[in-house]
Amino acid sequence: MSTTEQRVAVVTGGARGIGAATAVRLAAEGRAVAVIDLDEAACKDTVEKITAAGGKALAVGCDVSDEAQVEAAVTRIAEELGAPTILVNNAGVLRDNLLFKMSASDWDTVMNVHLRGAFLMAKAVQKYMVEAKFGRIVNLSSSSALGNRGQANYSAAKAGLQGFTKTLAIELGKFGVTANAVAPGFIVTDMTAATAARVGMGFEEFQAAAATQIPVQRVGRPEDIAGAIAYFTGEDAGFVSGQVLYVAGGPLN
Repeated sequence: MSTTEQRVAVVTGGARGIGAATAVRLAAEGRAVAVIDLDEAACKDTVEKITAAGGKALAVGCDVSDEAQVEAAVTRIAEELGAPTILVNNAGVLRDNLLFKMSASDWDTVMNVHLRGAFLMAKAVQKYMVEAKFGRIVNLSSSSALGNRGQANYSAAKAGLQGFTKTLAIELGKFGVTANAVAPGFIVTDMTAATAARVGMGFEEFQAAAATQIPVQRVGRPEDIAGAIAYFTGEDAGFVSGQVLYVAGGPLN
């Protein structure tokens, strides 16, 4: 078994969508995968899909914005799967609204899950990476980091993750740890379905309208993002760090 096959990966928000697709992809590449979500039971389908294909996975319930829960989750992963050296910070929530309607709670919830969650997870896992002299951190940003109506909180959080990523790359690089961000465009997930509902459109109509604005003339799938994440977590990406890759079907201004 190669060292790559022995790596332990942690994927937050792994119960569905991009997180689930990423967990399955990393497992297919030989990683043991800890699938984290707020509700441990919600991770069952992802874990079963991995184990049915002969992989190794562990479901872990954790609120990534809670420091004690994060520390307990990472300790459990290290004990049951092995020292985690790959981290994908994918957990996210939406609390969309125009600025004058957005509550402080809407703002705080999004910041806590996206930014605080990524910080707490990276802080808890980095010690294992430093010890191993190998680490891969991938933070999920978004094309919304460039600004998007009704998403002041989400856009700010996703832009913040880009700065966080670049700083991690600077601080952890000498320990063999890389940090990169993947910024998806329109991806078919429960979150984009929620956005369609917010603007009063059927999801199929919403997707069709979005596709007309994308150069490749289709919307993205979770697997499109999982492929980009898989590259950043691999051995071949050891000289790529501090980068933000927009996976959006075309260039973004």
